[in-house]
Amino acid sequence: MPLLKMQWLDLLFAHWRIEAKLLRPLIPAALEIDLWEGDAWIGLVPFRMRGVGPVFVPGGSSFAELNVRTYVRHRGQAGVWFFSLDAASKVGVRLARRFFYLPYFDARMSVTPRGDGFLYASERTHRHAPPAALRMTYSPTGAEFGAAPDTREHWLTSRYALFSANPSGQLYRGNVSHEPWRLQPATASFEQLEMGFPMAGAPESLLFSRHLDVRAGALVKIDA
Repeated sequence: MPLLKMQWLDLLFAHWRIEAKLLRPLIPAALEIDLWEGDAWIGLVPFRMRGVGPVFVPGGSSFAELNVRTYVRHRGQAGVWFFSLDAASKVGVRLARRFFYLPYFDARMSVTPRGDGFLYASERTHRHAPPAALRMTYSPTGAEFGAAPDTREHWLTSRYALFSANPSGQLYRGNVSHEPWRLQPATASFEQLEMGFPMAGAPESLLFSRHLDVRAGALVKIDA
């Protein structure tokens, strides 16, 4: 049953290949690192959230969010593992950390329209957290399309579950539901990119999505 509603707006998927052995120590052993054509991938995803709140409450909060992620599987179930989620909402950060066991951090953020795209800036302000900062511009460059199954675009974006772990190491899965992504090719330029992972050179994949309505369910405990 859906618990939360939200809209994801002006979202960029920026992805780099990364050696799986660099990620393995950072991910619970019960989760398999998901690979595309033999490679692990790390994603940087800046966007805006709107209308975030319980499904039965009208309206909701709006704020910018930025996540760093990779892709995993648990007993055949594909999903996302988040290394960090920066957000410009102190309440949202604390609720997500407490009830979803996700590594959310306070950040000072801005999303400014620039031409057909956006200037996106984020600086982590969370007390005692590792520093992180991003300053970039991005914009769509082509027509919308739906990613076909068995393509890299579909593999990178069509994930309907997240995994997290509480402080004692118990694993959980949270399911999300939404219509298939409407994607556009994109371009991006990085002025500052310091998110705690090696993201050298230009991203190998850049995709943009204008709008997506999303529902998220409560966490479900899973066996290791």
